[in-house]
Amino acid sequence: MNWTLEVVIVPVADVDRAKAFYADQLGFNVDHDTTIDEKNRLVQLTPRGSGCSVVIGHGVVPHMPPGSLKGLQLVVPDIHAAHAELVERGVEVSEVQVLGENPGPVAHPLDNVGFVFFSDPDGNAWAVQQISSRATAS
Repeated sequence: MNWTLEVVIVPVADVDRAKAFYADQLGFNVDHDTTIDEKNRLVQLTPRGSGCSVVIGHGVVPHMPPGSLKGLQLVVPDIHAAHAELVERGVEVSEVQVLGENPGPVAHPLDNVGFVFFSDPDGNAWAVQQISSRATAS
């Protein structure tokens, strides 16, 4: 049986500002923006090509302070292209960093070890990792 992670709640202070950041600057698709009442609003956004979405809103996670989520991670096949796209979209992003060494042969020297880092306007921290190919299960 497959177990898939489909949604991650990201705590934000200003839903419209966060929606603009994720949709306009990161290029996430806006799946829906639903206002239930004046205290409850849900916005679901999905990174291009991802099976997992993020949800931001009011009344979503009352015990998670905005900006408290750290370690969110996206994976791309080309970290330099991802870095260039983020810069072009106005995201404040780190330079490409190499973290560690690959234990064996890889399709590209930055696979598994090439990263960039950024935060959303509330301080929720994201990493972007290069993986251009994955081993298949036998």
